Amino acid sequence: MDNNSLLIVALLIGCLAGTVPVFMSLFFTGLVGLVWIAGIDPMIAIEVLYRSMDKFALIVVLFFVLCGNIMTTGSIVEKLIKTANIIVGWLPGGLAMAGVLACGFFGAISGSTVATVVAIGGFMIPSMLKHGYDEKFTVGIMSTAPILGVIIPPSISMILYAMVSNDPLEALFLTGFIPGILIIIGMSLYAYFFCKRTDLETMPKPPFSEVVATLKESVWALLLPVIIFGGIYSGFFTANEAAVVACFYAFIVELFIHRDLRFGDIKRVIVSSAMTSATLLVIVAGASVFGEYLTFEQIPNQIANAVVDNIQSPWVFLLAVNILLLIIGMFMDIISATLILTPIFLPLLSKFGIDTMHFGLLMTLNLGIGYCTPPLGVSLYISGAVADRDLIYVSKAVIPFLLIQVAILMVLTYWPDLVLFLPRLVYG
Repeated sequence: MDNNSLLIVALLIGCLAGTVPVFMSLFFTGLVGLVWIAGIDPMIAIEVLYRSMDKFALIVVLFFVLCGNIMTTGSIVEKLIKTANIIVGWLPGGLAMAGVLACGFFGAISGSTVATVVAIGGFMIPSMLKHGYDEKFTVGIMSTAPILGVIIPPSISMILYAMVSNDPLEALFLTGFIPGILIIIGMSLYAYFFCKRTDLETMPKPPFSEVVATLKESVWALLLPVIIFGGIYSGFFTANEAAVVACFYAFIVELFIHRDLRFGDIKRVIVSSAMTSATLLVIVAGASVFGEYLTFEQIPNQIANAVVDNIQSPWVFLLAVNILLLIIGMFMDIISATLILTPIFLPLLSKFGIDTMHFGLLMTLNLGIGYCTPPLGVSLYISGAVADRDLIYVSKAVIPFLLIQVAILMVLTYWPDLVLFLPRLVYG
């Protein structure tokens, strides 16, 4: 790496360490690299900014953000939790399992870990504590289960990865189902044996009539993921169109069927979604300028050649990448990391014979775990605020569940056929 590249890296790290907003750090560093080091006309940076946001794939993200806000404002979240509870709530650790399952349901609609931990964790943590669950166990499981929001499709980070890698989004979405199910099973089994060992009082098994009544009450909420995935994989509409359909469906259900969303709330929901989306767009724009500098200086290719010269085994490469991504996830949000790192790693994948969709899932899972790792794990702060506990307490509470997720990550890393089973089954 030459002196100019070292200067750019030092500038980026210095900006981030100086608490400069991520999008400004990326934009400023990329602009300095393009104009001062590469000698490019500053107007090129303006063109890059426009081109980065003129992408149809970003529409999907914006509408799934809106859909998540609609559900959080209305009662769809509550009905998803009730459904999960009626399915597994009567087992030892059933309320914890219901929380994990509800994160899976909500993740299959929202595509966001932050939205999942706010919506599900904010409801489940007080409820579990009220029913006598161990506080550390409660905080730990409800801080880490929301990772399902970015693993189970639709996933906002997968949408951004597909935008950079040019993988088919519908096929990439399919890579998340089996890993998501494995995480649900792994965390639920831990909850079962942990709560059985503590002799926690279990809820009575609900009568069949109550199960039917709950499912009947929740049918409109449960139909939302069915419509999204059924429409996509039946070919009735694309993944881009599915986001719009999901929004309109959620609006209609909450306004006219559940009647928990008032017309007066619509403006607030739309404004809140617009602010979240604007934050995402400026990060995309800033990362694109930085990415343009990396491409112009051929830094990804230089890194690829350096890695290939020193690492010959794809197994060792994947292990090194997992460790690197887990560390990066501790300090950088998943959106910024995906946009910055994907162009760097893509040239390496073909050299090691690694499928880009397999790698996309691994990157998403690694960076998703970063939501639950200090010092900048967003889920830790949200759960800590709900439980009124500090960062150190929450960080200790999540350790057993992070170990489960890392173990699943290792299985998925070295068993790519498991990750790619559904895409190959559907698309050949």
